[in-house]
Amino acid sequence: MTDWGAHMIDVANWGMGVTAPRSATSVGGKFGFPDDAEETPDTQQALWECDGFSMIWEHATAIGQGPYMRDHGVAFHGNNGVLVVDRGGWEVLPETETKSGKQTYRMIGQPRRRTSGDMHQDHVKNFLECMDSRKRPRSDVEIGHNSMIACHLANIAFRVGRRVQWDAANERIVNDAEAQKLVMKPYRAPWTLPGAASTQI
Repeated sequence: MTDWGAHMIDVANWGMGVTAPRSATSVGGKFGFPDDAEETPDTQQALWECDGFSMIWEHATAIGQGPYMRDHGVAFHGNNGVLVVDRGGWEVLPETETKSGKQTYRMIGQPRRRTSGDMHQDHVKNFLECMDSRKRPRSDVEIGHNSMIACHLANIAFRVGRRVQWDAANERIVNDAEAQKLVMKPYRAPWTLPGAASTQI
């Protein structure tokens, strides 16, 4: 979840104009590699409730292809079509409807368009340039933080086995002390994180 989620959820947040969900729920388990040493699920689905829409996440470690013949990506579902975006490019797939016994497309699709250049190098270059210029980078720490909120909420919901509600203004899980304890691990004395006491139960 926090591996690919870090690379994909920011695109979903940006596309939908949100920074954090209102709630999260998640199911999954270790089905692909049940005997390995990892504690994270290799198969997981998450549902986030956001303002005006729901966001769904799905991953399965042992399966190479996902929806729309992609191994990763984000799909924005609309009434007339689906915009599919991944690191390699984007395309628009039209929805169909039947009128008078004839199947038609609701819109004109757009064939897959490839991105140009190396996105990883572009991000690194932009970050280094911003260190010098003191400008805000394209993918700054706040964007990463907001992406991780969704990932961590889904993982916490998975661990406690129930839906969790998020108070974005105070950055805490509400009405669930067990889940809130997983938001931040306790620091080992004498180490502390200044200003963090208010986020702990």
